Amino acid sequence: MSVGPDTLVLMASWFVVFVFSTTLHEAGHAWAALRLGDATAYGGGQVSLNPLPHIRREPVGMVAVPLVSFFLIGWMFGWASAPYDPQWAHRHPRRAALMALAGPLGNLTLLIAAIFLIRTGIGLGIFEVSPYGRWDQLVVMAGSPSTGGPATIVSLLFSLNLILFVFNLLPVPPLDGSGVIQLFMSEDVARTVQGIFRQPMVGWMGILIAWQFFGNFFMPIARFARTFLYP
Repeated sequence: MSVGPDTLVLMASWFVVFVFSTTLHEAGHAWAALRLGDATAYGGGQVSLNPLPHIRREPVGMVAVPLVSFFLIGWMFGWASAPYDPQWAHRHPRRAALMALAGPLGNLTLLIAAIFLIRTGIGLGIFEVSPYGRWDQLVVMAGSPSTGGPATIVSLLFSLNLILFVFNLLPVPPLDGSGVIQLFMSEDVARTVQGIFRQPMVGWMGILIAWQFFGNFFMPIARFARTFLYP
């Protein structure tokens, strides 16, 4: 990838949206855990929209990998995490499942906000439907074919949070969906599943499965979600 002013602006837009979205996701986990009786993440300062406590916990996943991936493949991916007490989760599997659900719900909130901003911007004549068809350019500034600025930010807010919402709800460890499905189990079965899912090898297998099959069902969901964007 050539590095010019436009590339640096796009990189900065990606990074701001990525950090904000992952911070809200992990803050959602931490806040839900605190409300449900586990103050572990609160003790680490993660019941907060300040990204610094989250970056301090996962500097590689929240800074290094996103920046490197942008220059290698043109988009950002990474990870973050919020600590919790496994004994609390074992005692209260349904509470742990609600904690797992809180993170993706944060991304869903940002996704809905992005849809509102895009539709409002088009209605007010601020944005136009993009001729590029790219996920980071769903809309452009009205009267200007150039990329960047608020149009890029809201496009990325939609696209990245759609990916985070759908991906994290996959029911495989260590993704949040593997905790959410425990809402539909008896507590004894949920405790057994927790023990299985905590095994490192199971987690690696889950990541490989998610990475392999995510694209197969994400694109139909994405095309459906895009129908909400344009009045």
